[in-house]
Amino acid sequence: MSNQSLVLVIDDEIQIRRLLQITLEAAGYKVYFAASGEEGLQQVAMVRPEIVILDLGLPDMDGIGVLKKLREWATIPIIILSVRASEQDIIGALDAGADDYLTKPFRSGELLARVRTSLRHGEITEKGTLFQSGSLYVDLANRIVKKNGEVIKLTPTEYSLLTLFVRNAGKVLTHRYILKEIWGPTFEEESQYSRIYVAQLRKKLEIDSTNPKLLLTESGIGYRLSVEQ
Repeated sequence: MSNQSLVLVIDDEIQIRRLLQITLEAAGYKVYFAASGEEGLQQVAMVRPEIVILDLGLPDMDGIGVLKKLREWATIPIIILSVRASEQDIIGALDAGADDYLTKPFRSGELLARVRTSLRHGEITEKGTLFQSGSLYVDLANRIVKKNGEVIKLTPTEYSLLTLFVRNAGKVLTHRYILKEIWGPTFEEESQYSRIYVAQLRKKLEIDSTNPKLLLTESGIGYRLSVEQ
């Protein structure tokens, strides 16, 4: 990831755009802007940014609509930046394809951390089969999982769950998404399944399962696999 990563901000508030420009350019990013959903869709096609920061309250269309249209063809990381702070709004955006969700007002340091994490998620997605974060090493092609160099044995369900996290490393996965992908659509409301299996994975993969550094909880939303090195 270069310091000249291209960021597209889709937001109609001039004050927010100015703040994001100052924050992102000071961190070395090249920033483009769009003030409406339609302009944003056009800019993504023209500029080819490496990450999009998207507001939900746009003047011409709801940001979720923009998100869904982008996800029809674009796999780039998308961070939602919105005043909407309910769990329902956050879960809805994540289930629609957002990589992360940050509420306004926001701290500049946290925004930059989320941008770095989402960009690393994009890099991991491109690399494909090898993943490493802290003490965890996963080779998807050869189905090898190691902690501190030692091979870890996982059950088929545990491995499927870990694979899902690795392929979406750095991205917040909702309970509903995890349940649908691993157990099927009839289990989307059975959140205890994801909690039980995440707890089992933590016991096998974390240095200290009571203080997880790899499989992080997003309270009320779901989980995220850390991509910190």
